[in-house]
Amino acid sequence: MKKQGKVLVVDDNEEILIAVEMLLFNYFEKIVTLKDPNNLNTTLIKELFDVVILDMNFKAGISTGNEGIYWMNEILKHDPEAAIVFITAYGDMELVVKAMREGATDFIQKPWDDEKFITTIRNVFKIKNSNKEINNLREKQKHLIGDIFSQFPDIIGKSKAMEGVFKTVNKVAKTEANVLILGENGTGKELIAREIHRKSNRANEVFVHVDVSALPDTLFESELFGYIKGAFTDAKVDKPGRIEIASGGTLFLDEIGNLSLSSQSKLLAVLQNREINRLGANYKIPIDVRLICATNKSLQEMVIGGSFREDLLYRINTIQINLPPLRDRKGDIQILIDFFKAKYEKKYSKIAYKIEKSALEKLEEYNWPGNIRELEHLTEKAVIMSENDQLTENDFGINEIFESRFTKEESLDLSENEKQLILRAIEKSKGNYTIAAKELGVSRKTLYNKIKKYGLG
Repeated sequence: MKKQGKVLVVDDNEEILIAVEMLLFNYFEKIVTLKDPNNLNTTLIKELFDVVILDMNFKAGISTGNEGIYWMNEILKHDPEAAIVFITAYGDMELVVKAMREGATDFIQKPWDDEKFITTIRNVFKIKNSNKEINNLREKQKHLIGDIFSQFPDIIGKSKAMEGVFKTVNKVAKTEANVLILGENGTGKELIAREIHRKSNRANEVFVHVDVSALPDTLFESELFGYIKGAFTDAKVDKPGRIEIASGGTLFLDEIGNLSLSSQSKLLAVLQNREINRLGANYKIPIDVRLICATNKSLQEMVIGGSFREDLLYRINTIQINLPPLRDRKGDIQILIDFFKAKYEKKYSKIAYKIEKSALEKLEEYNWPGNIRELEHLTEKAVIMSENDQLTENDFGINEIFESRFTKEESLDLSENEKQLILRAIEKSKGNYTIAAKELGVSRKTLYNKIKKYGLG
């Protein structure tokens, strides 16, 4: 057995010091003994210990235990996480209770049983190590969360259309209310969800993003609820679901309007009971999640049409945030371009560009069917294509987008417009129908039917 850990023993009885050192010698790599507690500060300045075994009384004739508690507090000044075990005489339970309340980890009564003494100290050492690992994991998680969130920009906007959004985010963030975010594709629904989490009391916990539209109905339960080994053919090990992983933090269900009625029923049961049942398990696991949902669909219309459960809508819709499309945020276009411009100037090692006035005016006239996502794409393209210190209409490809988009928008032929949108989505997704369907806000089955209808396959 490999010896691990350092133990400090503080007692004015030389025989006890020798006895404890002999008992623990085979289990710990280092044991330091002190007869005089006045040497504690000097010893603790040099090194910290995994376990400190401390007598409760030192001066002859005194049995109040105040000395031990005093020295315990001195130890905790050096190491707030110190694991302190008191040695106390039989019958001093009132002192023990007081010591435990003030920071002691455990106690041992005199006279002690040797095996019990060893077991107690070894268990305290294990607990100290476990707590240290948990604290380290929490610190790593904080850094990881910080790194993840640094990849997502702050919400940008000064337009009146965004004022209400910012106010609602600030009001709702510190609450536990479920939030439903509505908005067209590309308006920044995920950014709003992350901002709510970042400003919430759960900010140091996990944020789990689930794209419901990319989750086949057959995988809904295994992905969201998890499963145990042997639950189905490929279940080789136990696996927690996304909801269980999100417990303590925030669960973001994106494109919830694409959830089937059967999956809606299962989700509703989880939200009502605040517990999940892994596939194949006969036990329940309590969960504690802050739920944020988003969709580009009108859930009210879906309720009327029978494709979305009204009781689920009430459950997820305590607070509703309506994100305005970019065409209603014309005052934000320049600051958004400036933000994306700086991002891609850095990425492609380009100089700091100015935007040609006529280019900016044209961009502010444009209707932005692809919203902020489209604006970012065009700004990246402009930074790449620019050959001087200004971003021009040609760099943004303004003439092309005006010709291709405005011409179609002037047409009132619904079928033709739908056909062109499908073609654009397929082109943008490089032929990936799952991504194209998500961009269009429809199911893959609906997209396949449309492709067949218009002969686009």
